[in-house]
Amino acid sequence: MKHQYDWHPADIIAALRKRGTTLAATSRAAGLSSSTLSNALSRPWPKGEILIADAVGVAPEVIWPSRYFDDCGKVIRRAVREKHLV
Repeated sequence: MKHQYDWHPADIIAALRKRGTTLAATSRAAGLSSSTLSNALSRPWPKGEILIADAVGVAPEVIWPSRYFDDCGKVIRRAVREKHLV
């Protein structure tokens, strides 16, 4: 598999702007603090990656291939934690 690089954070923000939204607006629309989704730009966070990718209109593995595929191109298993109400 040809090595693919993760999108630069500025490219992600630009893609959101092209879609008529911002990272902060996407975060607030998901019921999060306006700066929460910025965490997904710098560190793995499956839930945040899905929210951003949905807003951009691509799959999360397109934006962050290093977080979804190993060096051999095999899928890395990742899970989104569910909220547990007590």
